[in-house]
Amino acid sequence: MYPQGLIDPPGEIAPPASPLRLYERGIWDPSEQYWGEPDGMLEICLVEVIAGGPRLQFEFEQILPGGENLDAPDPILDSIELRDSGQPARARAVLEGLIEWDARCLDAYAHLGVLAFDEDEPAEAQTHYATGVRIAESSLPDGFGGVLSWGRIDNRPFLRCLHGLTLSTWRLEQHTEAEALCRALLWLNPADNQGARDLLGEIAAGALWPPHR
Repeated sequence: MYPQGLIDPPGEIAPPASPLRLYERGIWDPSEQYWGEPDGMLEICLVEVIAGGPRLQFEFEQILPGGENLDAPDPILDSIELRDSGQPARARAVLEGLIEWDARCLDAYAHLGVLAFDEDEPAEAQTHYATGVRIAESSLPDGFGGVLSWGRIDNRPFLRCLHGLTLSTWRLEQHTEAEALCRALLWLNPADNQGARDLLGEIAAGALWPPHR
């Protein structure tokens, strides 16, 4: 089961006008996945995921201006280009404008978190990531136990927020919470495209945030 509410963002979050829709995408079956060579050793964290058995897969609704129009301008890409060209303030303004337009735009929180994290402001980054995670969680049913795989691209904004929340929480030396978040990442996305297994080993060992990450 996914443990909701691990990190509370500071302050109250206005509830979205409506929850993000959650689309069912069939069954995820661990017996059909590749877990390495048959005689290889599996990490305990993966054994726990496999032991959970088959689960329903879901995909979040993606919120962006233009909807499904592939030719519409993409403010997220615009903000990335501004950030990469050394204009973080303009990038931040674009992302904040997206949130004003629709507070359910999870990718805006994820990229605001990146900006803060890169500016050595892990507490501010944690706030952005936690806000995105909390908004997504408000759209999940109680006791949610499904899979939200990275392969379903509209799950990626939420998974980016959850990954960023894990990293910023670790960087703030909140190891217990960071370990729980890391296990949640692996439970939701067993394919582990974001490298939760590698992070988990370091976090569980009590390692401090490595400056090369």
